[in-house]
Amino acid sequence: MELSDFEKSILAGDRGGLLARMFSDQVQVGEFFGAERFVEVGNAHFMGDSEVFGGKGLQILKALCDANLKVQVPTTRNANCVDLEQAGLLGQPASLAASESEVKSCLAQLGVMVTNTCIGYQTVYQPVFGEHVAWGDTGTVAYANSVIGARTNYESGTAALAAGLTGRTPAYGYHLDHMRRANVRVRVECELHDYAHWGALGAIIGEQARGYWSVPVIKLSGRRPTQDQLKHLGAALASYGSMAMYHVAGITPEAATVEAAVNGRDVKQELIISARDIEERIYDQRFEGTVDLVVFTAPQLSLMELRELASCLQGRQVADGTHLIVTTNATSLAAAEEEGYAAVIRQAGGMIFKGTCWYTMDPAAQRQRFGWKRLVTNSAKLVNIIQAHGFEPALRSTEECIEAAVTGRLM
Repeated sequence: MELSDFEKSILAGDRGGLLARMFSDQVQVGEFFGAERFVEVGNAHFMGDSEVFGGKGLQILKALCDANLKVQVPTTRNANCVDLEQAGLLGQPASLAASESEVKSCLAQLGVMVTNTCIGYQTVYQPVFGEHVAWGDTGTVAYANSVIGARTNYESGTAALAAGLTGRTPAYGYHLDHMRRANVRVRVECELHDYAHWGALGAIIGEQARGYWSVPVIKLSGRRPTQDQLKHLGAALASYGSMAMYHVAGITPEAATVEAAVNGRDVKQELIISARDIEERIYDQRFEGTVDLVVFTAPQLSLMELRELASCLQGRQVADGTHLIVTTNATSLAAAEEEGYAAVIRQAGGMIFKGTCWYTMDPAAQRQRFGWKRLVTNSAKLVNIIQAHGFEPALRSTEECIEAAVTGRLM
């Protein structure tokens, strides 16, 4: 790779041996993917779940702190695995909360903003069109590339933290113009009303055109999507198809038309999605008996989504034996508290957790501890993930999820 004088000085150890090692790792990643140079990033988003990286990860963080290193660009942290204020509510061990407190302290010492959110683009930092960033979390990356038109690859936890410390990331993949052009055409022949519909669309495309370098361009026949609907679309594309970017013709910034999104690239696949396809995708997951859990998570909920839930739950009550779980970030929750939405959800019997996504909170342990198994959600991403933890999930519209919560049954 061609390095600037500043980058050569980092690699030579002029700014410390530990930073040189981290930058050397970045160089190796760049060379593996054929990058010719680095790009400067305006923001990094670090995936640092204390339960996942464990003791070894904490050792690395402590070493970085001991070396007095600081992030060089604004760096935020992704959703965590525990709400410290409510760790006992779902039976999470005190040792996990203690470990998270230690990790949080280390990250703060490094200058990382411990925002604990996977929807920072809605509440914390939204890059401008064309800005290079280094983000982890799949749905976050898909949103940045697609809806905003910023530029990032999927960055692992250590890679994103290294980018925060050096202010750079290798220029390959979705940092390059030609890789951002569409190579899959999708025509949607129906209206998509609910988040579950957009998630179902992402699941269908993801499974049929799976691949990190697959970039679909979607032609809609119905109304313009909202920010939250595109959020669910990207999360599902990433979960089912490992995709990091998509276009929606006439809506996303690099796709004024389908032809503009393709821009001369070879199209490897064409898909047509009908109302029946969406309906079959949603209703192919059924179970018999009562509903144990209704979960709104993956991604975290925005203020608008919390408002919608409060409206649906006003004056109603979650059924005995059924549990309603909602996750969001601290910013959205604070606003929801002020607006009264959080109070309505709690009065209805819902539990709200901040700074986490429920599927990272050891759901398998909860299934064993509480006997939970049958789950209803409007998140296609959660449906894809949670089966591996022994749950029987059903994807339904937001309204149907609320009905399942208050009746205790899946209609």
